[in-house]
Amino acid sequence: MTVLQALKMDRHIGRTFSVPPGSFSIVSLASVALTLPNLDRAAYPAFRRYMGRVPSPLQRIGADHILNFIGIAGSALVEQARLRSITAHGPGPAHLTSVLWLLPLLVVVGVGEALHFPGQVGLYYQEFPKALRSTSTAMIALCVGIGFYLSTAVVDLVRRTTGWLPDNIDTGRVDKVYWMLAVVGMINFCYYVVCARLYKYQNKNKEGVGSEASDTLSTKVEVL
Repeated sequence: MTVLQALKMDRHIGRTFSVPPGSFSIVSLASVALTLPNLDRAAYPAFRRYMGRVPSPLQRIGADHILNFIGIAGSALVEQARLRSITAHGPGPAHLTSVLWLLPLLVVVGVGEALHFPGQVGLYYQEFPKALRSTSTAMIALCVGIGFYLSTAVVDLVRRTTGWLPDNIDTGRVDKVYWMLAVVGMINFCYYVVCARLYKYQNKNKEGVGSEASDTLSTKVEVL
């Protein structure tokens, strides 16, 4: 949906250069690449220095849930502003909202991913039986794959039952789709918090702390 928004926004930077809409996914990837080394070299050592510990894998995953919610809600607000501009100025160049409004939201999502994936790898590697540790890292790809299938089903359901996602989003309500996803994300976060609070770490000496294994795996993810 970010690409759909970008197609209908002012993508010009300067007088001649226009950013290709499909390239906006690079922003979140670049955010991940820049955030990972800063977390490992600055943020986590500062946590350990002043708080005696670093965020546990479950806390890192929870932080990603919050940042994702912020990114989705922000995208909904940008879309609402874009639709208001169309209503005020009518179709044509005058109504175009700058695509740069999407960049901070993609950066936020990237920071969340930089917290989530190393945290998830660290949790699986730490808690799975030793014989399954190498297999446990495949759980992330499995979860991402399930998420892609579910998101496709949700988009198809929205298109079948509402008029929010027409071919021309200027006549639709993509903002409502974002708000729906934000609500689903908040419900998911609440469910996650319940599960995280009830979870009992199998490795007691690493309970509630960011383990060295998790930090090492974070560095490996950074390299990859």
